[in-house]
Amino acid sequence: MLAGASWRRLLPDVYVHRDLTLDHRLWCAAVALVLPPGAAIGGPSAACLWGVATLRATEPVHVVTPRVRNLRWDGKVVAHYTRLADRDVTTLSGLPVTTSERTMFDLGRRAGRADALVILDAMLHRHLLDPAALRRMVRERSRWPGVPRLARLLALADPRSESPMETRLRLLLLDAGVAPPEVQLEVRTGVGGFVGRVDLAWPDLRLAVEYDGDHHREREQFRRDVERLNALRLAGWTVLRFTADDVLRRPAETVRTVIATMAQLQPQPRR
Repeated sequence: MLAGASWRRLLPDVYVHRDLTLDHRLWCAAVALVLPPGAAIGGPSAACLWGVATLRATEPVHVVTPRVRNLRWDGKVVAHYTRLADRDVTTLSGLPVTTSERTMFDLGRRAGRADALVILDAMLHRHLLDPAALRRMVRERSRWPGVPRLARLLALADPRSESPMETRLRLLLLDAGVAPPEVQLEVRTGVGGFVGRVDLAWPDLRLAVEYDGDHHREREQFRRDVERLNALRLAGWTVLRFTADDVLRRPAETVRTVIATMAQLQPQPRR
């Protein structure tokens, strides 16, 4: 039966029915079936299972395992050999996975800086992670490789961030020396009326910086955006809007635009 057309072989002794969508989560489930005791899904794959990262089906499954284990499965698995305490592992949807704190502890030391901050912001925003527990882990394992890097990343994290690109835009500006912005600030009139909520804001300058994703091109969303933009301008705010291309492909121009705009604005009392 397994040799027939209805089943697909994923790993030795692990098969999946052809009707199931083969995504990264399914690959994690397949790998979990053959993990040795003491090992767990970790790193980017754990972040995917926690719902704060997206990986393609073609990307390998990352696992963490004690150094005594040797896992080699034809490129389907990337093994990170490390020490794992019992408190570092939990069960998520029936799979052994590193806890959100241990997942972030590993990614903050190993992943790209922007990628790690995106996941950290998302975990904090969704209340998946206990920041005090993560800081305690940093203190207790201060001699582990990459821990100072993670500590610096924690200082930049903001649970108010609502999207990966918003986090990337904020980090881009911070790295350029721009003053830290208020995140998801509610703008109100002088009498307290609600005008709108902006992604990044410098209230003293009445400057807002917004990230516009693809959904802003939809007709109804575009109409609401125009109405909101007009209201912010009437309230005395300058609004800069950026896209993914601005953040990822034209970062220097984006930074110059923000800094030049700041230089033209005069500090104003808060409304």
